[in-house]
Amino acid sequence: MAAPTTPTKTQILHQPILGSRRFSNYWWATVVSLGGAGFFLAALSSYFHVKFLPFTDTTGLLFYPQGLAIGFYGVAALLLGAYLWLLIACDVGGGYNEFNKETGQVKIFRWGLPGKNRQVEFTSRLEDVQTVRVQIKDGLNPRRCLYLRLKGRPDIPLTRVGQPLPLSEIENQAAQLARFLGVPLEGL
Repeated sequence: MAAPTTPTKTQILHQPILGSRRFSNYWWATVVSLGGAGFFLAALSSYFHVKFLPFTDTTGLLFYPQGLAIGFYGVAALLLGAYLWLLIACDVGGGYNEFNKETGQVKIFRWGLPGKNRQVEFTSRLEDVQTVRVQIKDGLNPRRCLYLRLKGRPDIPLTRVGQPLPLSEIENQAAQLARFLGVPLEGL
């Protein structure tokens, strides 16, 4: 009895996709959370006339209207910070692209927000792949995306959302994928 063969590296191309667990998201979640906590504590200090912040004295502020406005901004920032931390904890947008010649399938997987559709998964046959398309737009709002064109379907994005990849990296990924799949490369 022959042992089942395991797929080799030349038969599978696995591309991990970075989601919301980026340094910039950690930075902004921390800044917004600390700022919101500071504003909220300043509002509480003005209401109770107790010094809650060690580096400044906000007990002299009138609660109405200054303390109330500061409290509103503090609560809004804390809610925004909690949302950013939720995105980071769930790694929204993270996942992988897998191109498997042995099974003849393309599998694109991404994580979403908690709920019924937390896992976003797309599977198609390798024979349906027509081209690999690169979209490069420079300027004020640069965009560098890699798409997979399939028969009878809209283009499927393959790159992460957010910060655009460097031009050399997107070109290398596109060329590697087109070479692996044996399809033409569009857009370069």
